[in-house]
Amino acid sequence: MRVNKKYSCLPAEEKGIHIINIRAIEDIGYDQHESTLLNSLSKNPDADCKYGLYFRDGKRKVDYILVYHYKKSSAGKALARRAQQNDASVRSTKQDQPLPGKGVQLEMGESEPHMDYHEDDKRFRREEYEGNLVEAGLELERDEDTKIHGIGFVKIHAPWNVLCREAEFLKLKMPTKKMYQINQTHGLLKKINSVIQKITEPIQPKVAEHKPQTVKRLSYPFSREKQHLFDLSDRDSFFDSKTRSTIVYEILKRTTCTKAKYSMGITSLLANGVYSAAYPLHDGDYEGENVEPNDRKLLCEEWASYGVFYKYQPIDLVRKYFGEKIGLYFAWLGVYTQMLIPASIVGIIVFLYGCATVDENIPSMEMCDQRNNITMCPLCDKTCSYWKMSSACATARASHLFDNPATVFFSVFMALWAATFMEHWKRKQMRLNYRWDLTGFEEEEDHPRAEYEAKVLEKSLRKEHKHKEVDKEKLTWKDRFPAYLTNFVGIIFMVGLTFAIVFGVIIYRISTAAALAISSTPSGRSSVRVTVTATAVIINLVVIIILDEVYGCIARWLTQIEVPKTDKNFEERLIFKAFLLKFVNAYTPIFYVAFFKGRFVGRPGDYVYIFHSFRMEECAPGGCLMELCIQLSIIMLGKQLIQNNLFEIGIPKMKKFIRYLKLKRRRSLDHEEHMKKKQRYEVDYNLEPFAGLTPEYMEMIIQFGFVTLFVASFPLAPLFALLNNIIEIRLDAKKFVTELRRPVAVRAKDIGIWYNILRGIGKLAVIINAFVISFTSDFIPRLVYLYMYSENGTMHGFVNHTLSSFNVSDFQAGTAPNDPLDLGYEVQICRYKDYREPPWSENKYDISKDFWAVLAARLAFVIVFQNLVMFMSEFVDWIIPDIPKDISQQIHKEKVLMVEVFMREEQGKLQMLETWKDKDKKKGENCNNHSPRLSRSRSGSLSSCHSYPLDV
Repeated sequence: MRVNKKYSCLPAEEKGIHIINIRAIEDIGYDQHESTLLNSLSKNPDADCKYGLYFRDGKRKVDYILVYHYKKSSAGKALARRAQQNDASVRSTKQDQPLPGKGVQLEMGESEPHMDYHEDDKRFRREEYEGNLVEAGLELERDEDTKIHGIGFVKIHAPWNVLCREAEFLKLKMPTKKMYQINQTHGLLKKINSVIQKITEPIQPKVAEHKPQTVKRLSYPFSREKQHLFDLSDRDSFFDSKTRSTIVYEILKRTTCTKAKYSMGITSLLANGVYSAAYPLHDGDYEGENVEPNDRKLLCEEWASYGVFYKYQPIDLVRKYFGEKIGLYFAWLGVYTQMLIPASIVGIIVFLYGCATVDENIPSMEMCDQRNNITMCPLCDKTCSYWKMSSACATARASHLFDNPATVFFSVFMALWAATFMEHWKRKQMRLNYRWDLTGFEEEEDHPRAEYEAKVLEKSLRKEHKHKEVDKEKLTWKDRFPAYLTNFVGIIFMVGLTFAIVFGVIIYRISTAAALAISSTPSGRSSVRVTVTATAVIINLVVIIILDEVYGCIARWLTQIEVPKTDKNFEERLIFKAFLLKFVNAYTPIFYVAFFKGRFVGRPGDYVYIFHSFRMEECAPGGCLMELCIQLSIIMLGKQLIQNNLFEIGIPKMKKFIRYLKLKRRRSLDHEEHMKKKQRYEVDYNLEPFAGLTPEYMEMIIQFGFVTLFVASFPLAPLFALLNNIIEIRLDAKKFVTELRRPVAVRAKDIGIWYNILRGIGKLAVIINAFVISFTSDFIPRLVYLYMYSENGTMHGFVNHTLSSFNVSDFQAGTAPNDPLDLGYEVQICRYKDYREPPWSENKYDISKDFWAVLAARLAFVIVFQNLVMFMSEFVDWIIPDIPKDISQQIHKEKVLMVEVFMREEQGKLQMLETWKDKDKKKGENCNNHSPRLSRSRSGSLSSCHSYPLDV
């Protein structure tokens, strides 16, 4: 591997003299006490390099780290003793970097035993790849003298000329010297803004980036030819750590390794195990007494702490440290959480309205009135007996809390809320794009993934084997057809599995209800419905949580076998599959209760059976809305509490504890290494690798579905989502700052495909809420009764109107109750909830005209509600501009100022040229005033005088 002088940093080693470390001195003859004394008296080199943040010279900053595994030689100590006895030059068995010269090869040949082919191949690949990195201008330093056994680190530094070159290639917008005034509000708006700032001052984070700015630097894509436009007074801070790591990562991705044939950058080498990890460093420690101030510590104090849950997020500092993509995620999460506040307030008002009017609700009062003496038909065959409607009084009263006229208003409100939220986010996104200099930014096509290149190589090798000359290969739909077929079959199978599990839970509910109905105790029989519902929902919750993890892994596997070309394509396909599977998994039980339960029951004497033995379950007398509310609340709260919070806290803690135990076992083998302070890159290596934002977005999108899709049945959903998100923001922040390796900063101007998913859920929510209000709740039957059948214009008699009659003599053989006298009297007529003709009618038990009238009203309501709310949502979308007016003015102002800067620069150049021409003319006149002889003798100088400005 070719190594230039910059590759090693110690002057002695540049001259070929190898520094002996403490372990080698100990081997030669110093005892433990003497080496400890020598170590304590000498200057600590780790402190000079700030414990791994800089190279050993303490000047060059570490911008990126490559980690690899290697096998330590056990012959090192013997080699050192043999080298001393033979008076040969002493070599260290542990080196800080690869050393040039033949001595290294000799040492490796003598000290290392024969390694297997794979280890040699990996080492050769690393040597070639690192040599190519050096040729690309990067500076490297190796460190194998670490506390982690068998792990080597390569520190990478990008010098100034490389940073400038890559910044120009990447078209990075950097701040220029030109500053301009940001347009400020005037008059009444200025006073209102000042009052709001004073009121919100206690909840503002104490960071410089969050303070309101009155001036802004003009930004322009960096150019080496126009360096005079930029403020380069402090070159060390001109490119911050985020930008430096991004630039190095781009070089790592495009640097090739020809020995690997298809390897294209660091992604391939990581996939093949040549390197085990690659990551930028955190800025320093975030806790401790003598910790120097850094952005990570500031983020931990002002953002990643539960004690500041009431404060705004320092989004600009988050972007500065983690990059635009992660900054946009937390900005979106903050906007979503803020928008949940008004939705929660309205939801609480709707719930309180239901509580206040429950005693005035005539239908529930009629159901609870024991004087009505309404005898209901059995809920199951043989084992179940007749029962009084008044026994379902509690369920009816509870249903009114969520099934009242205010629910319709809340559904309309939430549809408009979703549209307003999307528009508000678009405007916020534009403000962030302006502040972060992303206006005009366009994402370029990414490098091909390692797996894609491997498949392309495999295809080209097959064609070469068949003696076919091929151009540059690429994967076509024919190559991917088996993967597409597997994806289709796999997704259909997973959706079918979800349906099968829901069907199994239905069987459980039916069988458990029948078993509990046999109970001899009256209390057991009265609590059958609540017991069955609660246990079934808990089973559903456990299954959903388990399948969520399984479906996440399956979606990733299905996406991998498709072999997408770029990381962006891979991410979009993964998101689509994971969202589809998790959406079906989370909402199928809720869809069943909302739209299918109680719809296909049949009637007494002609019930619908499953497997000829289990009767389909029916809704409670108060309707299925209360059960839908229970199902929705338990699944939503359970997912948030267990999956989103406990898993996010518990799993990283458990992994961290396991790593701690492994390291503790290793340290016990080497006490001296344990006493040394860890380098920054060693500490970061023990953190969890960043796995992307897809899991974070996914849990919030599923929650957004709970908040919007079935909000008509659970008005308190926004409140619980708000409480969860307040914890979620700080939990995610703490994870990113303290638990994860620092991710590579990625530029992005929006949240990508997630915005389209949110819009789709918002549109779907309008349709689903229309059907929930129309078909699941009793809102439409009440309206029909009130305006078509009520004699006095009130709801009196509504319950009796919704019940049909059945003659118990018409029971099928073997289905009548075993104990017909359970209520103490003989029952002739029992009631059931349906719109059917009575037994004394000519067409007994046929569907009555009332059913068709209610069905027509329900369908009409769905059409009117859907179109009205859609129109109102589109109106909100149209009336609110996507780009705030002040931001569009500022963007225009920036363009004008940039044109002025370049015009002024061009004018300066023209003036300079004119000045040179004037000087040239004066020199020519002076030459003409001299004698002809002198003029002739100096003709050469005259010509050079005239040619000077042209050369310039």
